[in-house]
Amino acid sequence: MTEIDVKTDALVPSWLTLPDIAEELDLEVNRVRQLIKEGQLIAVRRGENRVLQVPAAFIGEGRIVKGLVGTLTLLRDDGFTDEEMLEWLFTPDDSLPGTPAEALRQNRGTEVKRRAQALAV
Repeated sequence: MTEIDVKTDALVPSWLTLPDIAEELDLEVNRVRQLIKEGQLIAVRRGENRVLQVPAAFIGEGRIVKGLVGTLTLLRDDGFTDEEMLEWLFTPDDSLPGTPAEALRQNRGTEVKRRAQALAV
């Protein structure tokens, strides 16, 4: 869990608090914290109260967006920090088109993972 700079914060269109995610996924808040600890989600401290929040784009249809966990693992293995992963996931990529986060939500995880793997080269 980290704090992010203004530039990266501005890339992410919307955020959810841990209780919001717990409700969306029908889990206890402690289980959401565990998902973050396991690297299945990225949470950052934001706002005046430094509340832990996760990009809303990571959750869809009552579950973690398909392909996100594998993508986060690839990026982490490439040495990306949480902030760098957020920046990469929410920066438009003309070859997709759109952002990698949008492509994941559109079930285009293979394309996103291919690009993530290419970063390691």
